[in-house]
Amino acid sequence: MNQKNILPANWPAPKNIHAFTTLRNGMGVSRPPFDQFNLGNRNSEQGDDPIAVEKNRELLVQAFSLPDRPHWLRQVHGVDVLRFDGSPKPSGNYQQDEPVADASVTSKKNIVLSILTADCLPVLFCNTDGGEVAAAHAGWRGLANGMLQNTVRAMNSEPENIMAWLGPAAGPAAYEIGAEVRDAFVHYDKNAEVAFVPSRENHWKVDLYQLARMRLQSMGISKVYGGDHCSISEPDSFFSHRRDQQTGRMASLIWIS
Repeated sequence: MNQKNILPANWPAPKNIHAFTTLRNGMGVSRPPFDQFNLGNRNSEQGDDPIAVEKNRELLVQAFSLPDRPHWLRQVHGVDVLRFDGSPKPSGNYQQDEPVADASVTSKKNIVLSILTADCLPVLFCNTDGGEVAAAHAGWRGLANGMLQNTVRAMNSEPENIMAWLGPAAGPAAYEIGAEVRDAFVHYDKNAEVAFVPSRENHWKVDLYQLARMRLQSMGISKVYGGDHCSISEPDSFFSHRRDQQTGRMASLIWIS
């Protein structure tokens, strides 16, 4: 595996757990503004060439020796979680192949879970014995509405035996939001105020990583890693919808071998 084309999960997971986020450059065939390694096929009404995306997805499997085709999801900023226990069966229609959900869980070997992001927070989970994994898409709306809690509840592992890795997302120095976002978190937990720094009238810089850690800790998960990148301010490595509007998507993948 070429480490230059991915961001490996920096966590003390068991050796049979494989987890990483793809980078935007270094491989792939997508043209600007989706250059190069775009893995998302629903980026906008005028999105990337579906043929290019399919080639990139094929390259993903081949270049990183994935044990199977990833389980792609049709992400809707919701809180639904699916459990996958079998190999994906492509029908040739990506809308049929990709069920609506924003997280997935499996305890089966060689089932590749995947999440697409371009500023939203990808969170990968595994248990300490290497027997279960999960992947969650947590934009601010999903994070506020309990996406991470739902994912943990869908796992068969006890929270004290679960660790999480926070993949690249919009960072606290660059991600500015309005009152709607702040209110959604503070209404749920007054302590969430610490994750918001005033920037201008009725606007704040928000730390998604801190908010995610708080939610995970409230579930009894203390082993939380990552959260040290910013998709907005690292354009050479990451796609960012906030920065570019029309852009591609990185994939965060996890599986058990």
